[in-house]
Amino acid sequence: MVKIMNKLFIIGLPRTGTTSISVALLDYGFNVAHTAYTKRAFELADVVSDSPCFCDYRHLDTLFPGSKFVYLERELSLWVPSMQMLINKMAASLDLKTGVFNPVLKRTFNETFKLSSTSTPDNHQHLINCYQQHKLAVHSYFKGRDDLLSIDVSKPNSLSELLAFIGVDSDEELSFPHLNIGKKVACWKEYKHPNKVNSNAAGKEQRKFFSY
Repeated sequence: MVKIMNKLFIIGLPRTGTTSISVALLDYGFNVAHTAYTKRAFELADVVSDSPCFCDYRHLDTLFPGSKFVYLERELSLWVPSMQMLINKMAASLDLKTGVFNPVLKRTFNETFKLSSTSTPDNHQHLINCYQQHKLAVHSYFKGRDDLLSIDVSKPNSLSELLAFIGVDSDEELSFPHLNIGKKVACWKEYKHPNKVNSNAAGKEQRKFFSY
């Protein structure tokens, strides 16, 4: 088994397959954090997905030079209703002042989806605009580089593409498991594996996050 040199950051937006890719990589010997809200969680993880990666990839690129990044595509006709469901389910908890979610999670969702500056954050066209702006920003930032892979986890052999990108040998044609389908949002919490990294892991600086 070949381990990546530094970190692998999954920078696709929520509901693009971040749980599927996180679960799949656990079985290849990687320590995986699906969301990471402390410095210690980043230290422990080989792979970090979802928040804050989809928002903070530029900072992470500076903090962890030599890392690799994966952007996740998803058909908008599938992504938009899934994202509408998630935002409506999480809206109260994502409020910057009164929400109970982790401050890093609230910040990244609000920055990416402009939750506090739009009256209808679940609007169909608003979400399409957020998706397209994020995609353009990612591909503009990594233009001319070879450390970004773009995949759609629903496509055949997408897992094989990822493994080749991070230097893991596989003779099989592999696809990702399909998780968090429909209204499910907590498959990661339910999945048991010794390589899972606690998003709120405490270290020498307790649960401090980076100050970029």
